[in-house]
Formats: sequence, C-alpha cells, structure tokens
Amino acid sequence: MNKAELVEAMVKDTNLSKKDVEAVLKSFVEAVTNELKDGGKVQLVGFGTFEVSERAAREGRNPQTGETMTIEASKSPKFKAGKAFKDAINN
Repeated sequence: MNKAELVEAMVKDTNLSKKDVEAVLKSFVEAVTNELKDGGKVQLVGFGTFEVSERAAREGRNPQTGETMTIEASKSPKFKAGKAFKDAINN
C-alpha cells in the first residue's frame, strides 16, 4: 500500500474529504519526525512506539577496494510494534 492508497482507505473509513485526510497524514508524519529529531519518542498504546536508535562509530570495509574505513556514528528511526498490533496481525 502506498501513500495514495492509504489516503483512499482512510477517506472510506472516516468519511472525511481527501484533502482533510492528506492534511492529517502529513501532520502526523511531521509530528513524529519532529519528536524523534528532538530525541523523544512517540508511543501509541496498542499500536507501537517510534523511537531513535543510536549506532556507534565502527570500522568497516569499502567493498570495491577492501580498504578499511571509519563509519561515523548515526541515529536511525526505529518502530517497535505493540502487543495488540502484533496479535491482530497473527490472528
């Protein structure tokens, strides 16, 4: 399912206009992004938690040349599914 298909599904479920659903979805994505940028997390009980995982700097290899290089530390977004969400998928 892509973004357009998600919007259509939400329009059918909520009876809101397509424009309103797109605005809500955009606002949700921006709110989650901004919270994670600020080092926080977003927890939706029953659905899951969005949070930031920090990766330490490490040594790696360039696959073309085989030479060692340093891979810088970075942050990566992470989603952990909640129990109710997992149960809905598995049943």
